[in-house]
Parts: sequence; C-alpha cells; structure tokens
Amino acid sequence: MSNFKIATLNCWYGPYPWYFPYFIYSCSYNPTIDFFIITDNLQTIPNLPNNVKIIYKTLNEIKITANGKLGFEVRIDYPYKLCDFKPAYGFIFSEIIYGYDFWAWSDLDIIFGNLRDFFTTELLSKNDFISTRHDYTTGCFALIKNNIIMNRFFMRSNDYKKVLSTKEYLGFDELNFKHCEIEEGKSLEDIKTEIVCFTHLIKHAANKNIIKAYFDFILLEGIPGKIKFANGKLIYDNKYEAALYHLYWLKKIYQPKFSAKIIPTKFSISKTRIY
Repeated sequence: MSNFKIATLNCWYGPYPWYFPYFIYSCSYNPTIDFFIITDNLQTIPNLPNNVKIIYKTLNEIKITANGKLGFEVRIDYPYKLCDFKPAYGFIFSEIIYGYDFWAWSDLDIIFGNLRDFFTTELLSKNDFISTRHDYTTGCFALIKNNIIMNRFFMRSNDYKKVLSTKEYLGFDELNFKHCEIEEGKSLEDIKTEIVCFTHLIKHAANKNIIKAYFDFILLEGIPGKIKFANGKLIYDNKYEAALYHLYWLKKIYQPKFSAKIIPTKFSISKTRIY
C-alpha cells in the first residue's frame, strides 16, 4: 500500500450519464484515493462512498476563479471546454488538493480497477507525471505530483493563454487531435500541431531530465470486449489487469434508457454492452 495521498479532480455539468453508477461503484473499491466531482448537479447520489466528494460550483464560478488566478480572461462557454483546462486543474483548484501528494484529472466515462496495483509507492516516488497511455498524455486520466512546478507546468507552453482564452476545444490536454498520427508510429517531432500541447511539454522535459515521467499502456480503450470487473479489479481476456476502462467508444454504442440502481460485485463488458 502506497503512503502517497492521491486526489482526483473531475468536472461535470448537467444530468449524470447512465454510466455514472459504474464510475461511483468503482471508486468505492479504491478507498485510499479521494475522488472530487465539481458539478452544478444538485441530484442526490445514492450509495455515495465516503471517498467521493461532491463540490458544487457553476461554470461561471470556475471561470471567475480561473480569471483571478491566471490574471487574464478565460473562455468556458460550454462544459467540454474544461478539457483544455485539465493540465491547469492543480493550479486553479489548489485549495481542493491541498495536502495531497498527487492529483489526477479524470473523466466520468471510466470504470476503475485497483489503482493502487499500478500507482505503487515505487512508481510514485520516482515520477512527477504518470500517463495511462504509452504515447501521449491521456485526457481521460493522468496523475501529477502536487507541487508548484508541476501545477504550473502548463504555463511552459507559449500557447497556454491562447488555449484558455479561445472558445473552441483545442486538445491541449493531449495532442491537438493528432492521436492517429502518433498511434501510427510517427515521432512527436514529426507531428505538426497548431499549439504546443501538454504531451509536448511533458515528453520534452522528461527527455531533458527536467522532470521524471512515466508513460505506459495500463488502461483499456475502444471496444475490445472480454472485460471483467470482479471485486474491484479489471481483467481483460482473463489474462491482463488494467488500471481503468475508458468507455469513450462503448457509450456511443450502448445507450440504455435507465441507469443501473444496483451494481453487482462482478460484471462483464462485451463489445456492445455491460451485462
């Protein structure tokens, strides 16, 4: 068990989606990690674990806080724009993560496995940044050391003011929508982007030994099927344990009319649904 204290930060606006109970349930199996959900949703959440903390803030309140801390006018015209702000969460929400050793940005379309199986004391003691993919900084979940240097690291991009004051989402948290090119094996230096993204900042700083960063494919994505959740662990194909499953593609296919009221201790995820 790691002694490092971890907080995750998640911003959500509007009604909770059908997969929200699965997210909450998987959080309950990670009792040594605190999950903060910043939201305007006043809905009572049944079976809320003690380690899931709800913080009520409107989008405008976040904007006012960001304006004050950053010293310029930001644009948050719609909730999805907050994805560009993920690398800045540690700076903007510093009061929330005070006292934690690491913080993570997170999405709601996630089912967690046993995170401490992956974020061990050894791994955390050696790294300032941890990505759950091997090739770029993962927008769905990434872990950052809670200190002044890392919480301000996004400012190392010459484009950060442009990004945070632009209406459109620019993919600052990842790679400016160039995922396919890097997944095809192109080097980061050969990929042309409109902005210097967080992947650029972390990879270049790590290569120069300015910081220590860990990139490894420890999540499940897409719709591979053969996924089992059993008592807090995520197993793929009865062989491989994963830190989390990102439902980005599955939620486009599987859209039940109602959220599950009771989540079993064991369930499976096929290529088309959860059962």
